[in-house]
Amino acid sequence: MSFVDKAKHKAEEVIGEVKEKVGELTGNEKLQAEGQKDQLSGNVKQTGDSVKDAASNLGDKLKGDRS
Repeated sequence: MSFVDKAKHKAEEVIGEVKEKVGELTGNEKLQAEGQKDQLSGNVKQTGDSVKDAASNLGDKLKGDRS
């Protein structure tokens, strides 16, 4: 997984946190919900990144063991 993709996914989560807080402070429930959605989406993507990295690392280890 590329560093750029990981950074984008983390940024999505952080932006979601900001939107949620601004929504809370302003009483804007729509913005608050959008922030929660963005956070969830960023978290899911980060989990996918971690799974891909783990699978890649495992594959590299298995290739190394066969050499």
